[in-house]
Amino acid sequence: MFFTYLRRELRRRRKAALVVASGLALGIALVIVVTSVSSGMGKAQDKVLQSLYGLGTDMTVTKAAAPTAASSERPRFRFDARESGDDSEQSSDRVMVQGFQTLAASTVAQVSEQKGVRGAVGGLSLQVIKVSGQFTRGQFQQNGTGGRQGGPGQNGGSGAPQGEVQGGGADFDVNSYSVYGTDVTRPALGPLTSSKITSGRTFRTTETAAKVAVADSAYAKEKKLKAGSTVTVKGVKFTVIGVATADSGDAAADLYIPLEQAQTLADAAGKVTTIYVQATDSKKIDSVKSAIRKNVPGTTVTTSADLADTVSGSLSTASSLATSVGRWLSVAVLVAAFLVAGLLTSSAVSRRVREFGTLKALGWKSGRVTRQVVGEAMVNGLLGGALGIALGLAGAYAVTAVSPTLQAQLGGGSGGPGGGFAGPGRQAAAKTLDVALTAPVSVTTVAVAVGLAVAGGLTAGAFGGWRASRLRPADALRRVE
Repeated sequence: MFFTYLRRELRRRRKAALVVASGLALGIALVIVVTSVSSGMGKAQDKVLQSLYGLGTDMTVTKAAAPTAASSERPRFRFDARESGDDSEQSSDRVMVQGFQTLAASTVAQVSEQKGVRGAVGGLSLQVIKVSGQFTRGQFQQNGTGGRQGGPGQNGGSGAPQGEVQGGGADFDVNSYSVYGTDVTRPALGPLTSSKITSGRTFRTTETAAKVAVADSAYAKEKKLKAGSTVTVKGVKFTVIGVATADSGDAAADLYIPLEQAQTLADAAGKVTTIYVQATDSKKIDSVKSAIRKNVPGTTVTTSADLADTVSGSLSTASSLATSVGRWLSVAVLVAAFLVAGLLTSSAVSRRVREFGTLKALGWKSGRVTRQVVGEAMVNGLLGGALGIALGLAGAYAVTAVSPTLQAQLGGGSGGPGGGFAGPGRQAAAKTLDVALTAPVSVTTVAVAVGLAVAGGLTAGAFGGWRASRLRPADALRRVE
């Protein structure tokens, strides 16, 4: 009897049921879209941080950069004096530790022993300055940053160290590129994990002392490198075994080489600049950070959350809007939808006074009438939920299909993860990354939508049931009169 009556009443009042269901659907669809977009914002931010930090890395341990050296302490390059007319080409490399002061390699083991640390690996960030060209009876001394230099009247662009020739003439190039020494025995941690090998192969765990290198794709394209090519750093030839493409943003370095080789090139045996740390549980990151700061003095510990706080631009703005305005708007629309559904249901019951009064006169108890009203409201709520889920999925799919591009601007600092947020081996200037926004819908979001549909039906049923419970048989007679 219950379901027969329910089916008949819903068929008779299709328009009213559709109005109630549509109101709930709008609120539920908005919740799905806002939740999925917020999730997409989080994934976009994670992608940005991965490009800086490396996959699987929860925090980095570094030591603050030393004060900038005085001009008299800047690296100098000396070349053999040439007789007039001798135009043979010469070159000289200067390898310097980039970004941070070095830490003893034993610090890696010390960090690994801290409670809550699953793994830790060290790396060495280097900057290589290469000066090459034709020199006659002179000495070149670096005095700043710039580009191509030459004799009188010759000047170039910016981006590499400038210099001057004292007591002679010259026509030379100054190039600067970054090299990162990675621990090849722990391939699952470190900045190279944020890049994908697109040509050749990555390091083998046995190549700790091998003279091999992996080149970033942008640098490889610029220098026309490929698997099998040879690069020379400070007179040491390295065979390029693979080309890596960064998943997003800039790569951490132009060249990656085994840590031991990097330490040899920089005369920094047993030293690292950055320690990448993975926690056993993402919920313990703060406690692990505190433990490292307490037990490994003189270090700076930077977590993903610290990096996230430095992200600005349209990604940050959109994330803030989705988190605050979007969610509050969803709540407001849901409350309004629930209230409207309840009032419409109550109004519908008032218009059915004669019907319910007659049923009570025929012996129906108030509880039975109330259950009938609540049942109709629940069906309307579930119908609204289904419609809302369909609209929400369509909206989320539209966002993903369009994939609007958001910009994430990262503040500069001392250079490298945990300091300048620019990746090891990079200068600490602020940079902007473009990230495509998606709107993934999780099972949890759909479950929440179903819960909201049931809640909406119960709310409407509560309004209608309360109104129905107050009806008496005499109300039907008054309505007939």
